[in-house]
Amino acid sequence: MSEVDRTRERLIETYRKKAKHYDITSRFYPAPGYPQRAQRLGAVEALGLRAGDCVIDIACGTGLNFPLIEAVIGPDGRIVGVDLTDAMLAHAQDRVETNGWSNVSLVQADAAHFDFPNEVDAIVCTYALSQVPECAEVIAHGAAALSRGGRWVVLDLRVPDNAPGWLVQLGTTMVRPFTSIEEWIMRRPWDAIRAAMQQELTDLSWTELCFGTAFLAAGSRDPYRLS
Repeated sequence: MSEVDRTRERLIETYRKKAKHYDITSRFYPAPGYPQRAQRLGAVEALGLRAGDCVIDIACGTGLNFPLIEAVIGPDGRIVGVDLTDAMLAHAQDRVETNGWSNVSLVQADAAHFDFPNEVDAIVCTYALSQVPECAEVIAHGAAALSRGGRWVVLDLRVPDNAPGWLVQLGTTMVRPFTSIEEWIMRRPWDAIRAAMQQELTDLSWTELCFGTAFLAAGSRDPYRLS
């Protein structure tokens, strides 16, 4: 089994165990008091959504972003939630049914192999893309599927540069259950994500959050790009 396959299996098993209580326990990651909801709201705002838009939520988990997106796109819009783990999607489905949303579709798929529909208005991934070894490929595939001017937004964790030990620990606490911290730090997926977004998108913005323990990256598909 390749290292990528081992990472994928580890993610599935970990999220299956965490799915039942994820909505509660996620509030304390990467540390109690971390402004996760405010950062999610900032990510959705960065999408620049309008009523009726179609949004792909990559690694949607239990659907924590769905209410924030629904509040903007309304019933005429559409959400496609994609996640690797069946247990997380089961809880996302419960959220959809509880809220009576008829415009949400859920897809179990690896982000690296997801077949993006054409001409989507926006794509978002929160706190997950850095765990995908093929994160740069996901950015490229998503960018190709965006409508002209469509937005790609990534909110994720990173290791702060030249930071004291307590900040490094804060930046790695959330990903520790899902991957090898040493491998994650050496791989520096945040750099790969930034480079891919710079290559595939225009007007890229990059904002570091909470002393550099997280970042919010957003860009648009060039309206003049043909492919």
